[in-house]
Amino acid sequence: MIPISDELPSRRMPLVTWGLIAVNVLVFFWELLLGSDVDRFFMMWGAVPAFITNPARYPWAPLTLLTSMFLHGGWMHLIGNMLYLWIFGDNVEDALGRMGYLLFYLAAGIVAGLAQVMVAPSSLIPGVGASGAIAGVLAVYLVLYPAAPVRVLVPGFYMMRIARVPALIVLGFWFVIQLFNGVLSLGAATMATGGVAWFAHIGGFLAGLVVGLGARALGTQRTYW
Repeated sequence: MIPISDELPSRRMPLVTWGLIAVNVLVFFWELLLGSDVDRFFMMWGAVPAFITNPARYPWAPLTLLTSMFLHGGWMHLIGNMLYLWIFGDNVEDALGRMGYLLFYLAAGIVAGLAQVMVAPSSLIPGVGASGAIAGVLAVYLVLYPAAPVRVLVPGFYMMRIARVPALIVLGFWFVIQLFNGVLSLGAATMATGGVAWFAHIGGFLAGLVVGLGARALGTQRTYW
């Protein structure tokens, strides 16, 4: 299932969500200008676990837990992440408030990076992408708006079709895939099986669950029927 939109309108313009998307896109275009130097750029500003666990030798490395969430490895990586942020970010911004949402987004991304570092502390593979932070956003949406209908593309026999599915199923299915692949990747030589840092997704999602449950307890969500 590929989500393409939801049916829960936001109460105000999601300026922070739009701003995050704009920054990610602008940084990606900067990456394209780097040409062959982009790999060096990723090693410097991506989250390399072996560097982060050795801050005495690489003093800038902890900062990469923040910078890495604005880097992307290709067009599909960027588009996929920004699509999820576009669909689900506005309502989470509504619930948490603009400043709270921004702080949460950055914190979820950092927690996601740390989760990947904890699982593969000696890895020299730079982690890049907004997926960990966005995983946190998805978890908050799941907790606050589980019944909100989400339009998804579903493969058919001859063509894709559009279906309306509750967010609980769409996002719950997404997390199960992350968890399944994360467990499978434990037997691999690196934790970035297929180029995906599964445990970053899991870490960000769990952080989002905590914040989402807190927001629900405070009554910041809207009821969707």
